[in-house]
Amino acid sequence: MADTTSDLDKIRKGFESLHVEHKYKDDALRFIKVWLTDAEFKDYIPQIRYFIDNSDWDYLLDCFFQIIPFGTGGRRGPVGIGPNRINRWTIQSSAQGHSQYLKKIYKDEVQKRGVILSYGIREFFTNRHFDENLPSPVRNLKGKDLAYAAAEVYAANGIKVYLFDGPRTTPELSFGIRYLKACSGDMFDASHNPPEDNGKKIYDETGGQLVPPADEVLVKEVTENVKEIKRISVEEAQKSGLIEFIDKEVDEAFVGEIVKLSLSDARDIKIVYTPLHGVGSTSVLKSLDKLGFKVLSDPKTSYFSGKFENVTFNIPNPEVVQSFDTTLKYAKEVDAELLLNSDPDADRIGVMVKHKGEWIYLNGNEIGAVLTNYIIGKKKGKVGKGVIIKTTVTTNLATKICEETETEIIGELPVGFKYIGVEMNKLERGGRVNDFLLGLEESNGYIAGNYLRDKDGAIAGVWLAELASELKTQGKTIIDYLDEIYSKYGYYRNYLTEIRLPGAEGMELIRKIQDSLRVEKVSSFGEFIVDKVEDFWDRKPIVSNTDRVSKDVLIFHLKPLHGYETMRVTVRPSGTEPKSKMYFELGTGPFEANEYEKIKSDTEVVLRKFEKEVLQHCYKAIGIDFPERGFLIFWQVPMKDKLHYFDIESKIEKLRDESDRNVRIRKLNEILEFLGTDGIEKINPAFKAKNKVRIQEYLGI
Repeated sequence: MADTTSDLDKIRKGFESLHVEHKYKDDALRFIKVWLTDAEFKDYIPQIRYFIDNSDWDYLLDCFFQIIPFGTGGRRGPVGIGPNRINRWTIQSSAQGHSQYLKKIYKDEVQKRGVILSYGIREFFTNRHFDENLPSPVRNLKGKDLAYAAAEVYAANGIKVYLFDGPRTTPELSFGIRYLKACSGDMFDASHNPPEDNGKKIYDETGGQLVPPADEVLVKEVTENVKEIKRISVEEAQKSGLIEFIDKEVDEAFVGEIVKLSLSDARDIKIVYTPLHGVGSTSVLKSLDKLGFKVLSDPKTSYFSGKFENVTFNIPNPEVVQSFDTTLKYAKEVDAELLLNSDPDADRIGVMVKHKGEWIYLNGNEIGAVLTNYIIGKKKGKVGKGVIIKTTVTTNLATKICEETETEIIGELPVGFKYIGVEMNKLERGGRVNDFLLGLEESNGYIAGNYLRDKDGAIAGVWLAELASELKTQGKTIIDYLDEIYSKYGYYRNYLTEIRLPGAEGMELIRKIQDSLRVEKVSSFGEFIVDKVEDFWDRKPIVSNTDRVSKDVLIFHLKPLHGYETMRVTVRPSGTEPKSKMYFELGTGPFEANEYEKIKSDTEVVLRKFEKEVLQHCYKAIGIDFPERGFLIFWQVPMKDKLHYFDIESKIEKLRDESDRNVRIRKLNEILEFLGTDGIEKINPAFKAKNKVRIQEYLGI
């Protein structure tokens, strides 16, 4: 106890150096005391003491100041030690609370219908905060380990567990819940997040994620009512019939539902696909193969790996164009025509198209517009009115297409694919589910049919492949198809950026940005005049605190400049990552084809001005004088690291005076260690803007 008292005194003094509210420090100290004294956490103590000995106060506070919360996509975050990290304890306490929740809702029924557990390929190795010479319960912690840890708890609570026998996609879990008529399901993965992250998504009996107020009821059960975590071993649970492994029957039924949604027999297109080291080969690739497409898998990024080592920045996210870097080289080697990728749990799809000899990337909104136009064209007159569903931050080009084609659009939903699932459930209950054509969100997520209630990269991949094949017979590509959509309905430029602010201090700053924008009654962002503001908090009723969080959305509609019909920016805190997100949209009216290049070029100039004015406004709200060249740094680098770059830029420049090339390389790597993987490429544009050449040329390395 004397050691614990001494440790807590050191921490208390260390926390005095941090500029965060005392409530965060007090909560962190309370949790740390428990983890240092409760026998359940004894294996974590050596690393906690290492954090203390290293005066790693920022990291220690961030690990312990709260219990990791639910967001729009579930509970996910960095693997590590403490209640604000993903580890066996946070997963098992969640499973205990979830068990209690399910037994209250479903009574004895949940013991028979059970829950389904699935997992991805993620594995935690280490980070700079840990001592690799000390024991660590989170070293090599895999998604499988988290799923088995949860299974021990559900089974101990008498709930039947259906467990996939290997890594599967998130969409297949959603499908499996409906197929096996389970009460719920968990996915243990972290989607497209960085390699250090893992987590879980919880699904209800419809195969959709929990929405308010049910999610808040669950959160309260987990955080307030878990007094004891029940556990039995997986082996014991198997012997008792409480754990059953899922075989290939579900796999085959899942892929069967995807291929039923095929819209064309066209197959003459050469495709390269990569799952970005994830599990997409079990769904995207399998569906394309079953439909008879010629698909080549990129050998460098198609094997399972939680390191994502062959993905630029180790960020396996189709929203990031650099996720295609490795596979694009392979696509060029084999002379492919279409390039597809999916994130590690395969619920998102990315695409690049070979067009007139050049490879062109489509963002999530552009893919959404293409799929919207494609499905309406295929289904017009074959279903009722037809229904498209989208979230508020998803391109309004989809809305324009629906209005012009007399297709019903359900839009302006809160961010999160779960809200699309809710609308699908309403259609199903109303006997109109066959009218449903497509659900889409800007972050590369799409769904069709009635086989699940979450996004699925496989069906989007199938339709993109079929469309590309059809267009090839006409001497066209998907780029031509998109250009024709723009000409007919208007050019919509959608763009996402963010201010990433990790930690307790970052959480305060994110809140400060949103509060400032809401309270200040912003009238303009520089030369861009605000016409009206939509605040989702004005949407009544707000049924729970989680509902309030989901509706923490501000849409600023601008007075359109000449040539534009709509200009807007939506600002919201992310529900799953520590950042404030900004979604820009500029839309024109229809135009002649020969005007396109000028409209596109002019819009890009306006967008860059618009982006800088909005972000500078947000930076000023938190007292930051942000450098102009900071906008050139890779957009997902945390704000502190962007600012730190300008502090160390002169150190990089001085390396040119070092005569030994190997020493220059070593010192450069040491200087840029804080930026993580591919640090040079994250800052090269900012460096080049000042020095006219990239760092490699400047230093002769």
